[in-house]
Amino acid sequence: MEIKYTTQGLLIYTAIGLYILAFLAACLRLKRTAHALFFTAFLASAAAFGYRWYSVKHLPLQNLFEVFLFTGLVVYPISLFSQKILKTADSALDMLIAVIVLFPAGFVFDALPRHLPPMLQSPLFCPHVITYMLAYIFMAKAAFQAALQIFSFKNRPQPDTDNAEHKTYLLICAGFPLLTLGLILGSIWGKYAWGNFWNFDPKEMWSLASWLAYVIYFHFRFMYGREKTKINSSIALAGFAVIVIGLLWVNLSKIFMGLHSYAF
Repeated sequence: MEIKYTTQGLLIYTAIGLYILAFLAACLRLKRTAHALFFTAFLASAAAFGYRWYSVKHLPLQNLFEVFLFTGLVVYPISLFSQKILKTADSALDMLIAVIVLFPAGFVFDALPRHLPPMLQSPLFCPHVITYMLAYIFMAKAAFQAALQIFSFKNRPQPDTDNAEHKTYLLICAGFPLLTLGLILGSIWGKYAWGNFWNFDPKEMWSLASWLAYVIYFHFRFMYGREKTKINSSIALAGFAVIVIGLLWVNLSKIFMGLHSYAF
């Protein structure tokens, strides 16, 4: 664990603290206070991301520190989209997700600026990463709803569990096109960076595995999901587990060394 005694660190820790306060206020049913703190935390997170951008002189998406910093920023707008468009009122969970995704930026990965390799200077790289991170937040929200549906089945009324399952479906419907676009953009970027659309790199294969997991989710839900909602939600959780493996273990483990080792 690494404490960052810098302006960058102060901004990150301020955002984390505000997200925690927002979550506590939401748990206490102080809706206006929770939303005000949530929005203030978003502004602090935006300041942290903007400061990083100013420091490195390019859109900061090069390494896992910057990726998690960006992901902490987009939780709030995705939460608003989910509430207004998808009608999934789960802002307390969103605040918790924001704390979780900012924690690695604040305490795990170092913030040392690094030279931007030529392959990451492609105009396709940033859209590729951004679409994936947006998709991952939607899938994280879906995973939380799936967990509520599975593990609260005996203690919650049937309409509540059905609602959680429906929220899971709506969130995955929002995230899946982004997951697909990220895969396509990554393939095109790979063609310019390494000469091939597909190199059977470990990161590429795990990205494909996460995409296929949600294809299975849609197929199973269409065929049997109405009768076997717990299994359907389990598939949603498994899909997100594959995402976590691809994002963290494959990027960091020496077992999966490949073309995407820039994540170190």
